[in-house]
Amino acid sequence: MKIYSFGDPKKPVILLLPGTCCHWENNFGEVIPLLEKSFYVNAVSFDGFDETEDTVFPTMIEETEKLESYIKKHFGGKICCAYGCSLGGSFVGLLIQRGNVHIDHGIIGSSDLDQSGKFSAGLKARIMSPILRKMLTKGELPNWMQKWIDSRSHEEQVYLSKMLVLFGIGSTKMAFVKSKSIYNQFYSDLVTPLEDNISVTGTTIHCFYAEKMGEKYLGRYKQHFSNPDIRRHNLQHEELLVCYPEKWVSEVEDCCGIK
Repeated sequence: MKIYSFGDPKKPVILLLPGTCCHWENNFGEVIPLLEKSFYVNAVSFDGFDETEDTVFPTMIEETEKLESYIKKHFGGKICCAYGCSLGGSFVGLLIQRGNVHIDHGIIGSSDLDQSGKFSAGLKARIMSPILRKMLTKGELPNWMQKWIDSRSHEEQVYLSKMLVLFGIGSTKMAFVKSKSIYNQFYSDLVTPLEDNISVTGTTIHCFYAEKMGEKYLGRYKQHFSNPDIRRHNLQHEELLVCYPEKWVSEVEDCCGIK
């Protein structure tokens, strides 16, 4: 795991946690310069997903332990904010529920927080891993998926094109990622449970609820977190981040009380 830092270390610390199989720069490259005005930005590059390392993603818990060690070593065990994009939201929840470091503001970035049993998780991971691996290696979509995107409305195509950039589609930048890293990350996220009614004194959980995902996700946020600050957006999964970066930064700043 590597952490890439940007900006003034004297400013409040924000930790950026990428989504499933995402490269930190694809995920947050557009918003990092905007965040630097208010934060000392630290972008996480998970084991197995950084081209400068020969590593394999282990488990959610092992990566969480590495994050805790980094926060303790570099920031005295306390940071202002952690933003989790999709899968990254699971890391935000784990960091807060474990209580080994303190985060003033944890932001769940329209994460699905999906969980399942080991058999189901293993089956899903075995199906998805080769598909994702082929996409990352070639930097392109399967024909059937591209045809489906082409059939969508112009507005949806704009959003989906942004999401594909986030996943590294359009280049072979992620061709180095090993199949084992993809499987481990996908599987481990599904089987690593978040507790219900997570509540920590001095910590506020903010959930960027993308209403177009459906109300079951709102239910999950209310299940796992006690009195979360629900930020409603009439958008799709991570659409605020990928399509409206300035608005996303403004929302993050507002969560942290920064004007």
